[in-house]
Amino acid sequence: MDWFVKAFLKASLAWLAAGVTLGVAMAAHPGWTVYRAAHEHMNLLGFVTMMIYGVAYHVIPRFTGVALHSRRLAGAHWWLSNLGLLAMVIGFVIRASGLTSVGISTSLLAAGGVAAAVGAYLFVFNIWRTIDGTAALALQASPVAQIRRASAKP
Repeated sequence: MDWFVKAFLKASLAWLAAGVTLGVAMAAHPGWTVYRAAHEHMNLLGFVTMMIYGVAYHVIPRFTGVALHSRRLAGAHWWLSNLGLLAMVIGFVIRASGLTSVGISTSLLAAGGVAAAVGAYLFVFNIWRTIDGTAALALQASPVAQIRRASAKP
């Protein structure tokens, strides 16, 4: 399993744990429902979306018979998506707590949102190019195929 697949799956589980913990805290302390936006983003962008990314990066190349278009883009995607979501969650918490000016939280939300969106666009591009790849060319270039061709020659 590629490192970024494991990283997306583990990040998904970490975001789920954080989102559920915040949800339980909001249930125990009704005044904390001001953190609902952070809770929702942890669960939807954190758990659901990161799980989808990780599973898709693992299964789409296998379903298509084509190697992933770019492992480098997948790695950049992981960093952008997780750091972007972290910035957004911090921005939501700061905004709800009223500890600082709205400008700081807005800046964090905007920067985090842009980073997460760029990560999503990288995912779309990478998976799209993988789906459009040619299975025969990918199989011809694979190390296993090269060994088979070399051993089949007289």
